[in-house]
Amino acid sequence: MAGLPGGLMAVVQEHWGFRQLRPMQERAIAAVLAKRDSLVVLPTGGGKSLCYQAPAVYRHAGGSKGVTLIVSPLIALMKDQVDSLQRIGVNAIGFNSSQTASEKAAAVQSLKTGTAPIVFASPERLTLEGFTGYLNGFGVSAVAIDEAHCISQWGHDFRPEYRKLGRLREVFPGASIHAYTATATETVRLDIARQLQLDDPEILVGNFDRPNLIYRVLPRLDKTKQVREVLDRHRGHAAIVYCLSRANVDALAAQLRGAGYHALGYHAGMNNEDRRSAQETFTNAEAPIVVATVAFGMGIDRPDVRCVVHVGMPKSIENYQQEAGRAGRDGLPSECVLLYSGADKIQLRSMIEKSAHEAAGRGEVVAAEFVPACLGHLEDMDRYARGAVCRHKALVQHFGQTLDAPTCGACDLCLGDVTEVPDALTVAQKILSCVARVKESFGVGHVVSVLHGDRSEAVTLRRHDQLSTHGLLREISLNTLRDWVYQLLGQGALAQSEGEYPVLKLTKLSWEVMHGRHAVRLIELVRHDRERPARRGAAPTGGRSSGTTPLLGASYDADLFEKLRQLRRDLATAEKVPAYRVLPDSVLLAFAASPPKTLDAMRQVTGVGDVKLKAYGATFLQAILGHAPAAALAVVVARKPASSSPRDAAARRKLAFSMFRDATYIEDVVQQLDVARSTAVGYLVEFIEAEKPKEISRWVRDEDYVEIASAAQTHGRETLKTIYDALEEQVTYDEIRLVLTHQNATR
Repeated sequence: MAGLPGGLMAVVQEHWGFRQLRPMQERAIAAVLAKRDSLVVLPTGGGKSLCYQAPAVYRHAGGSKGVTLIVSPLIALMKDQVDSLQRIGVNAIGFNSSQTASEKAAAVQSLKTGTAPIVFASPERLTLEGFTGYLNGFGVSAVAIDEAHCISQWGHDFRPEYRKLGRLREVFPGASIHAYTATATETVRLDIARQLQLDDPEILVGNFDRPNLIYRVLPRLDKTKQVREVLDRHRGHAAIVYCLSRANVDALAAQLRGAGYHALGYHAGMNNEDRRSAQETFTNAEAPIVVATVAFGMGIDRPDVRCVVHVGMPKSIENYQQEAGRAGRDGLPSECVLLYSGADKIQLRSMIEKSAHEAAGRGEVVAAEFVPACLGHLEDMDRYARGAVCRHKALVQHFGQTLDAPTCGACDLCLGDVTEVPDALTVAQKILSCVARVKESFGVGHVVSVLHGDRSEAVTLRRHDQLSTHGLLREISLNTLRDWVYQLLGQGALAQSEGEYPVLKLTKLSWEVMHGRHAVRLIELVRHDRERPARRGAAPTGGRSSGTTPLLGASYDADLFEKLRQLRRDLATAEKVPAYRVLPDSVLLAFAASPPKTLDAMRQVTGVGDVKLKAYGATFLQAILGHAPAAALAVVVARKPASSSPRDAAARRKLAFSMFRDATYIEDVVQQLDVARSTAVGYLVEFIEAEKPKEISRWVRDEDYVEIASAAQTHGRETLKTIYDALEEQVTYDEIRLVLTHQNATR
């Protein structure tokens, strides 16, 4: 391997079980071994920790003296990393305020005997002259600063204690300095290098795209229902749900527990013991759900989180990238859902300004640029949430990179989860006209009530039921109407007054829209089959009895996988460690996809090092050899690049027809063929036209079929919207299209 000593890969394979390094890891490790300062930006799951851990272990194995000091921001994260290293045969130690006297004595003894190549410490501890002087006595060859973005006031997670790390250059003059972070724009990168006084650093910036993540930004309509829908797609797997406030955390966690979910709450308002218990339960349990504020997460090293849900917009794209990035750190497909409302921007802006005002009131120095910078981050995040660009493409562009694929096949826009309102300008004009008719004196709720045609006391007492705008949008649900108002607020086509009871105000842009001189964009959710009530006796949408999400882009024995997970769970319980510390999901799936027959074959699986093989190899091999293969393999599909090849399209169409002959659900076709839902529906329309099936109850419920056919006879078949309006949105456009196609085909 160019630039790296041959023995390094032997160390990596022995302890971590990797047969090769990623290109960026090679360059980062080479910088450490060459004692050249570096700044490494790799997304969560990109393998940052190996960049500073592997050189330290390699040097120690070769007899080099000196330790690598790792600066870690949280005690929980420090303890987690120390434990992880010790379980793969690396004697790492840490110094923190939670240690007992015996634990501290053991750490000191490891330093004195030279058996510990890696030492963890917090930024606060490094401000103690006695501690840094003590470490210098053992020789510090390299300093690695984890979560280095915390040192920059322009970053998303600035921590004052990190500012003092600039003195490390003087404290450890013989050591190279290395900064690592998952999220940093060019401005933040330059600030990190300046604050840490990096000397001609090797600056390495990895690819910010996380192809295994599915990003969705959906209008927040019924948050509890929407959160449950996401969690249900990932039954049996770990999940994090982020809320904006402590009150929201407590309420949502209670609602989920009441509905039978194993949900824990976590926020800064809880006492230390409750927070510690929640974090340990999440870390150690097989699949709990944590509902939390952003106070939760940095200390979590769990790789098998399958979904992260934000019930509200984060303060910046950097925050979102880091928080959402806690999903799928093992590289397996996972889902990140942001439930967005235009109200989030208003609430967060108020929180930022209030926080700065209170800090100034306490006599703290707040840089003049700080609040504008925070509001700029907020504007970027809001623009992302409202955007019409592929989510993967938008995220990497924010960090100065590009994504060339025409479609990612792994976000709400590319998957067809949301759609643009076709007559958005007309809808916006009706909303703005209503604001004008109520004389810009009422809030969102009242304006929505008037547009919806409500005759509540608040509306009739003011004679607003007599306005020309009363009931103009009565066919639209209240939740959707409210969301559209907030979308207009986000685009500047409406404004809100300050104060406890904000009212809607027209802006200069409002009049441009009302006169048709400025276009607006409104989006709404596309209703999927899975949102419809299930037919009696029908299998769950998705076709998998477990209800879980796809995990691997290949065939695997699902029964064997579950058997190995149970074995892992039992071993973890006996050892009192998190299950993923035994072996990660990626390894178990590899075993289930191609069951090894010998320990040597097992050792060839990425993630199985010598230490893990010795500890668990025989136990798992016995389970694999004693398993009777399933009659049929579970086939799951991870994201693949979209293809425009006619041959591929023809093959997919042919396979879709075959699946429809077997009465396969639309959503299963979407997942197994890796196509947009609109494409799958198109295939089904062609299938119905070509093969004229006697009935289509697999895709449209019989009662809905009857209602659609009746409405078509009464109101005509010229437009789908006529039938859709007549049935008061109780069916989807896709269902109408399928029924009309079937009627035409079978006449």
